[in-house]
Amino acid sequence: MDDILKLGIDDAGRGPVIGPMVLAGCLINRETEDELKKLGVKDSKQLTPRRREFLAEKIREKAEVFEIVLSYPDEIDGHSRKGTDLNKLEAIKSAEIINKINDSFKDRKIKVIIDCPSPSIRKWSDFLKTKINELSNLEISCEHKADKNHVAVAAASILAKSSREKEMDKLREKYGDEIGSGYASDPLTCRFLEKYAEKHKKDGIFRQTWDTWKKVCSRKEQKRLSDF
Repeated sequence: MDDILKLGIDDAGRGPVIGPMVLAGCLINRETEDELKKLGVKDSKQLTPRRREFLAEKIREKAEVFEIVLSYPDEIDGHSRKGTDLNKLEAIKSAEIINKINDSFKDRKIKVIIDCPSPSIRKWSDFLKTKINELSNLEISCEHKADKNHVAVAAASILAKSSREKEMDKLREKYGDEIGSGYASDPLTCRFLEKYAEKHKKDGIFRQTWDTWKKVCSRKEQKRLSDF
């Protein structure tokens, strides 16, 4: 029997102007991998919300362990006007997941498969490894479209998306449904930005280094100046 465990890591919410980015790690064995494949676990973007939530619950039940880490807008924006290097932040958060899980499984061989966010897989992988505490029992594989090619990564993508939606549900409870999905392509979100960018500027929900935010605020500033 294959004794190697697989740890899939994927993100949700890299691009929105509202809400957190979420990274999930899902550790599974060969038997669970087969079970999840039979259940239809695949890239979360290919699933309906209802099916995604059903599968997320199954994954939580069957995984050896899973970890969720969140990066809120203040962390994503960082301390500069240009914001944080999102690829580096994702590497740091991925390493956080790997270190936490590996602390409990150091006696096992683990194949870590990550859906790489950077065009340069080697450069991103090299940076990631500098943040991992113990590499001796790990095999690291960073790939593009890993969520389409590996069940463990697809499972992580489902957990990440599910967690991101739960975070957005909290924001909807506080700010109303008109906040939308948080993505700039969502007309609801765009209207919410237009109406409430200034009012909720200090609430920590907006990524203020994003172009979408800057354009809305720039238009508002121009409008105020035109009043004189």
